Amino acid sequence: MPLQRLDVRGHAGPLDPVLPRPADPGRDVHDVVAAILARVRDEGDDAVRALTAELDRVDLAELRVPDAEVAAAAERVPAALREALEVAQRQIRAYHAHEGSPPGDFVDDGLRVRHLVRPVDRAGCYAPGGRARYPSTVLMCAVPARVAGVAEVVLCVPPGPDGRVDDASLAAAAIAGVDEVYAVGGAQAVAAMAYGTDTIRRVDVLVGPGNRYVAEAKRQVSGIVGVASAFAGPSEVVVVAGPTTPPSLAAVDIVVQAEHGPDGLAWLVTWTAAKAEEIEREVDRIVAASPRRADLERTLASGGYACLVDGPEQAMAVANVVAPEHLELMVDEAEGLLPLVRAAGAVFCGRWSPAALGDYAAGPNHVLPTNRTARFASALRPDDFRRHIHAVTADRSALERLGPHVVTLATTEGLPAHADAIRLRS
Repeated sequence: MPLQRLDVRGHAGPLDPVLPRPADPGRDVHDVVAAILARVRDEGDDAVRALTAELDRVDLAELRVPDAEVAAAAERVPAALREALEVAQRQIRAYHAHEGSPPGDFVDDGLRVRHLVRPVDRAGCYAPGGRARYPSTVLMCAVPARVAGVAEVVLCVPPGPDGRVDDASLAAAAIAGVDEVYAVGGAQAVAAMAYGTDTIRRVDVLVGPGNRYVAEAKRQVSGIVGVASAFAGPSEVVVVAGPTTPPSLAAVDIVVQAEHGPDGLAWLVTWTAAKAEEIEREVDRIVAASPRRADLERTLASGGYACLVDGPEQAMAVANVVAPEHLELMVDEAEGLLPLVRAAGAVFCGRWSPAALGDYAAGPNHVLPTNRTARFASALRPDDFRRHIHAVTADRSALERLGPHVVTLATTEGLPAHADAIRLRS
């Protein structure tokens, strides 16, 4: 079968428009996959068993493979396969352990692996608008991209009623070195940056927080474009308060995050019932006096919580389940609780470290994972705009040492060309 031929000789412009693009992954099966996900989410094991019977033609009484069966398999497989798996495991472990150590090539008896770090070519930043303007978000998105070495940084900001982007956001874009600014907001901005239009060329990585529509749009284009800081959506805070926590400070920090708008979360966690009552009274007072009272009341009505716990350890257990965007440890000896932190976008220790400081000028990024994605995601950072590429160089001795194991594994997996790629070099 002849290969498809492409000829770009003499082409002076960008190559992206003239080269074939991969098919949009998942478009043709979107509805089917969505139905499966919803069914498992709603029905759990029953759905998993039913779908396995329907799609894999297997009826399962138990989903988990018994531990004894897993252990016994290592004894049942052929000796050559077991040895190949063990050698591959050692190589994989050795390389990845080295990757986390100080810079330098990984060298192992005729094998050399270089670690290449390259910035993406084009980054797209989103800064929310509408209810408020966020020049700080422009800085938080664009500056790390520039630090990473990204060649082109573009920004989408929702236009105001007059069709213009506000001056504060534009000034931040100029100061941060943004190359292109577009007066486009919402899910349509995410789509434009992800897919590309006649006016807005597509980007490689898309970052920035937004409302639930923006966050969901980012989730749906993930895989077509890189999306950092998983589900950076409506704002969240958990304030852990103890017996000596100043009620006014805890209360204002709860209101700070509710101030961002609807669909957010604002939690108070404390082991002192009297302190909870004091802080709640302060929250009521601040909300009643705020010019954004109606918005605050709506947010707190749907996402405001006061949680009483047995003590600091249980408070941290609650915080880890919530996995908040912002976690404030407003207690004495706050840093002593840090070893118990398992899931949070950012942690603020003590009464002099409000999340508002991190929102603007502490240095770390305020684009943080929300909606419990802090279980697996992190704050935006320069590495989100970089690619890590490994370059492998083997000499003949290394191929002779590892090649037989590769042949064994490839044959086991039914991939004869993989095995022949080794045999032909032997």
